[in-house]
This record gives sequence, C-alpha cells and structure tokens, in this order.
Amino acid sequence: MNGLNKISDIAGKTFIIWILLFGVISFTAPQGFLWIKPYVSILLGVVMFGMGMTLSMNDFKEVGRKPKSVLAGIAAHYVIMPGLAYVLVLLFELPPELAVGVILVGCCPSGSASNVMTFLAKGDTALAVAVAAVSTLLAPLLTPAIIYLLASSWIKVDAGKMFADVMLVILIPVILGVFVQFFFKKQAEGATKAMPLVSVVAITAILSTVIAGSRDLIVESGWIVLLVVVLHNLAGFGLGFLAARLLGLSYEAQKAITFEVGMQNSGLGASLAISHFSPVAAVPSAIFSFWHNVSGPLLASYWAGKSGGSNDGKPSLEGKMVNAREAR
Repeated sequence: MNGLNKISDIAGKTFIIWILLFGVISFTAPQGFLWIKPYVSILLGVVMFGMGMTLSMNDFKEVGRKPKSVLAGIAAHYVIMPGLAYVLVLLFELPPELAVGVILVGCCPSGSASNVMTFLAKGDTALAVAVAAVSTLLAPLLTPAIIYLLASSWIKVDAGKMFADVMLVILIPVILGVFVQFFFKKQAEGATKAMPLVSVVAITAILSTVIAGSRDLIVESGWIVLLVVVLHNLAGFGLGFLAARLLGLSYEAQKAITFEVGMQNSGLGASLAISHFSPVAAVPSAIFSFWHNVSGPLLASYWAGKSGGSNDGKPSLEGKMVNAREAR
C-alpha cells in the first residue's frame, strides 16, 4: 500500500508532465485515444467522487463563518469568467463551436487545483475550499443557465439535458464522496491517498481523447485558441484579485478569490463539450487544463516568496492538497 501511495504522490506532483506527454502522443497518434470518448463522463464522475471524499462538514461551516467572503468568491467566479469568455469570443470572432467551447469553460465551477495554489501562496485555504465546494454544488443550476444565456445565439443549447448531465457527473458523485467520508472515515482516508493517481489518469485520458478528436482544428487555429485561453485565465486572476480588494477582504482572502476565479474545472468543460456539442468545443477546455496548471503555480510561487512564516489557511487541509492536484 505504501508503494501505491508513493506512486500516487509522484503522479500528483508530475501532473503537468503527463498532460504534456500524452498531449503530444495523442496529437501524433490520435487513433489510439479516440476509444476513450464514450467514457469521458464516467472518468469525470470518478474524479468528482474523489473530491467529495476530501470534503468535510467543517468546509461547509466556513460559509457560515465568512459568508461575505464566500459569497464574493462565488459571485465573482460566475460573473467574471463567463463575462470574460463572452467578450473574448466576440473580440477574436471565433467560429461557433470554438466560441461555445470558450464560454463553456468559463461557466464551469472552480477546479480543486485552486485550493492547492491558495495553500502554496499562503492564502486563506479554508475560504478557497469553501468557495470551490459551493460553486461545484451550484454548478447544475448556474452552468447550464449561463451557457444558455451567452451561447445560444451561436449554437442550440439544451439547458435541461445539460442540467441532468452536470447533476450526474458532478453533484451526485461529490455528494456520494462526502457521504462515504462521513460514514466510513477510516476507509475513506486510505482511499484518498490513491486518488491523485486516479485523478491524473482520468483527466489525462479525457484531455488526450479531446486532443485526438480535434487534431485538425488545433493545427488550423490552435494559436488563436491558446491566446484566448491565456488571456481568459490571466484576466480572471487579475479581475478576481481586484474584486476581492474592492470588497475590502483580507490579503489572504484576496489570494484565495484570485485562484478561485481564475482556475476552472476544465474536465467538466471537456465532458460537457463532447456530450452536448463536439470534440472541437472541448479544445478550449483541454488547453485551459494545461495552461492554468502553469500559470497557477507561477503566481503561487510569487506570492509565497513575498510572504514569510507559515500558511494562513487551515492546517488540517494539508492532507487535502495531495488529492487536489488534478487539473480540473
């Protein structure tokens, strides 16, 4: 078991390497990865179940302790990222499927990798976990509604079916994970040690099949999508920090909101794109997944270098960091 835990820990720490490696392989030999497409929703559900097993009631109590900060983080996330996506697709005049893909990733909830970045940046980690958890629970309602509002002029959006899919692959697995963690705590603690490996395998598989199915489009307009994704992420960081600052939140909370706004559950974006639109619409999510795991650590390292002493977040969350290293 110790051997599996070590492998899992290494997999979590080297996630970017595996994404890059299999991104190149799936791009050069796409036929070997197309078979994964029907299993994308199942893979994402497994990842979200693992996320649920890392949550506890204390994480949700944070909402009561800091309602203003949590509400600010959720509101900023679901206003700034979809709004930025809409502006960018208009500015760059992206074709319909790519435009929907950019808006789709902008409407997804926070990714749990943002919790890790907040911890490393010595921000308010407890706040970050609370915002990520609540934004995930709200996703079945807000993600389809905002996508319908912003993207239906480009392509037909079935908000009802999307609501059902987000419930199936996000909310239900997370709730089941919380249930297992609450009632079978000892068994859950052992299982969560292997979750980084499971998450890395699942997310890498999802992104590989997206790249394999969209190879031609990536060749044709990949640089434009890359530029849009980079601008989306960096502007999200900047506006998230500015919003938290204007609301008078603490510096540690400003760091947390920055990561919670700018980092997305891009695995959900890829899954919804494949299920409801096309592999082409999943390309922005695939690129976002790689890019925010480059920009996030760079920003976290900068903030960590400026801060002295120990992390200001909740110490008990350190164990959760290991499981949160997947790039969602």
